[in-house]
Amino acid sequence: MRFKITTEALKPGSKIPINYQYPLSSAVYRIIAKGNDKYASFLHDEGYGRGFKFFTFSQLNVPFRIEGDRLRLTRPEMSFEVAFHIPEAMESFIKGLFRAEQIDVADQKSKASFTVKAVETLASPLSIYKEKEIVAKQLKPLSPIVAGIPNDKGYDDYLKPDDPLFVENLIYNWRSKISDCYDKATAAEALLMMEILPMKQPFKSRLITIKDGTPEETKIRGWMNFGLKVTAEKRFVELLMNAGAGLYNAQGFGCVGV
Repeated sequence: MRFKITTEALKPGSKIPINYQYPLSSAVYRIIAKGNDKYASFLHDEGYGRGFKFFTFSQLNVPFRIEGDRLRLTRPEMSFEVAFHIPEAMESFIKGLFRAEQIDVADQKSKASFTVKAVETLASPLSIYKEKEIVAKQLKPLSPIVAGIPNDKGYDDYLKPDDPLFVENLIYNWRSKISDCYDKATAAEALLMMEILPMKQPFKSRLITIKDGTPEETKIRGWMNFGLKVTAEKRFVELLMNAGAGLYNAQGFGCVGV
């Protein structure tokens, strides 16, 4: 289930970090945590398992100008999409958590606060299909997609979209999500097909720092500017769209849309 969150800055000319993904992820976590007991109980009762693991969000939609390592917003209104893999019955609950909330996007250098003006449920492009019907959809990244293979140093070697292992890695991650959400047998038997669709523009790389300026600082490389053709049962495509493609989805990577 996907929502469009529209916010307004409390102060004109607010500045946010260029690496805003982790601060925004933390802000979303804080909002959801307020309803954590009810949310966790609902997920447990409905069989959705590990709850918080299955969410992601898009890049921010707001005009800005770059000032060093900050983005100075040139308009107060800012929006983004956030997706959760939750039952439809949770819609009003999630919307209620976000309404009239304040979202703080902050790091050690600056803090910008936003009030939530609107929470809109976005229609699912998969609603016309049955749960186990095979569907094919062309998706696009709404935030950088990350594929990586652990190396001997304990870090990830990040892959490019034109690397054959890129799709293989995304499918492996997709299958792991199915295993977590359903079970290992369902994941092993699932038909999952994926193909990179190049665009007129070249692939675009983004190197984003998580926990910037702390001992836990990590740099993550993701990719934009390509299409992703996926074929699978409707329920598995829905999981991919709700939970994200590739790695670090809850940190704002791998959000995809039709």
